[in-house]
Amino acid sequence: MKKHINILLIGLAALSMSSCKTLYGKYERPQVKTSGLVRDSASISDTLAVRDTTSFANIPWRSVFTDPQLQSLIEKALANNPNLLNAALNVKMAEDQLKVAKLAFVPALSFSPQGTISSWDGNKATKVYSLPVNASWSIDLFGNLLSQKRGAQMALLQMKDYQVSVQTNLIANVANLYYSLLMLDKQVELVTDMEGLTKRTWETMKVLKDTRRGYNSVSAQAAESNYYSVLTQKTDLMRQIREAENSLSLLVGEQAHTIARGKLEDQSLPANFSTGVGIQLLNNRADVHAAEMNLAQCFYAVETARSRFYPSLTISGTGAFTNSSGAGIVNPGKWLLSAVGSLVQPIFQNGRLIAGLKVAKAQYEQAYNTWQNSVLSAGSEVSNALVLYNSSAEKSRIEAKQIEVLKKNVEETQILVADASSTYLDIITAQSSLLNVQLSKVADDFYKMQAVVNLYYALGGGAK
Repeated sequence: MKKHINILLIGLAALSMSSCKTLYGKYERPQVKTSGLVRDSASISDTLAVRDTTSFANIPWRSVFTDPQLQSLIEKALANNPNLLNAALNVKMAEDQLKVAKLAFVPALSFSPQGTISSWDGNKATKVYSLPVNASWSIDLFGNLLSQKRGAQMALLQMKDYQVSVQTNLIANVANLYYSLLMLDKQVELVTDMEGLTKRTWETMKVLKDTRRGYNSVSAQAAESNYYSVLTQKTDLMRQIREAENSLSLLVGEQAHTIARGKLEDQSLPANFSTGVGIQLLNNRADVHAAEMNLAQCFYAVETARSRFYPSLTISGTGAFTNSSGAGIVNPGKWLLSAVGSLVQPIFQNGRLIAGLKVAKAQYEQAYNTWQNSVLSAGSEVSNALVLYNSSAEKSRIEAKQIEVLKKNVEETQILVADASSTYLDIITAQSSLLNVQLSKVADDFYKMQAVVNLYYALGGGAK
């Protein structure tokens, strides 16, 4: 008997060695398209040359967003946001699943005590008991348990990446809403100034209507309408402020309330960005890495599916203290020991094993496509953030010059109206143009800040 067992084990070992290459392989990153990943923001055709990849991409969020009030909001969000809290729970669940996968390599033990009392035709009752401990050990000859363990390791890494991705997205959303509030505050300030100016113009038109020939009720009505138009703009801005405060309060896990904040002109954000090209650019992009970890999971799922075509060896043992006469044992109880080895080789499984392997391979291909697309999408986001920053900065510089011209135009038009050298339409047009450009410049200054936030997110949230 012992000789037969040795021959069986030698045969299984030989078969195992021949299958190691296919069943014990480790995941290696496949080729992915990274050429021209990021476009030069100042060129319509070129891509960025390779430069330093350790500057902006590795700046911690506290060094990017230096406003103390914004930092306080971000810290509250990191502590209270339910999405981030759930992401942390996902990591804990993945850790528990990995522990289960690791424990699959050790024997499973169970204790199942049994006892019976029986009496026949009123005779003295017979008591039979058994206190068995059962052990079962699956021998991982063909990598089934190993591939499942490695897949669980990849799943854990993916959940950790997801947690970092949620954190980065949360920080970016808080910063964007905060800067939106600063923009709206500045726009309200400009509209309030214009409110006073248009009201004085209306009052001037009423006086001129009564005292000067050529001015009638139409001029006063037009000036009054322009004043009301400014008031509606202010009302709309105040609504947007309230909505932004409500959204920001929700992100930090608090009831809706007023948000303490600084001023737009006092903000200081990085202005020089040095980026690299290729997959190294996205080293901090947790979502990209999570997509690759999903690819690795699918790789090990293929390994697991392949391993199911090979035999499985299980060794079971039982140790019981019993007085069961059926086992040839009488009171007092004695030890009963047994061991069984079983080998199962799948032969015909109704096509389930073949179908399972085909599905696993298809899922691997899907995961590869998703990863490739995530790399390209991340590169596109970096490009978009850079071009938004540069174009907004250029527009803001031009609008600053335009505002200076329009301010002079308003002042001179007011003088001409007083001298009857210009009409009411000239002053109303000049005021409207000035306000529109002022609001546009504030928006472009905000877009610059938004571009920095977007770049922070697109590069993976900097150093953790």
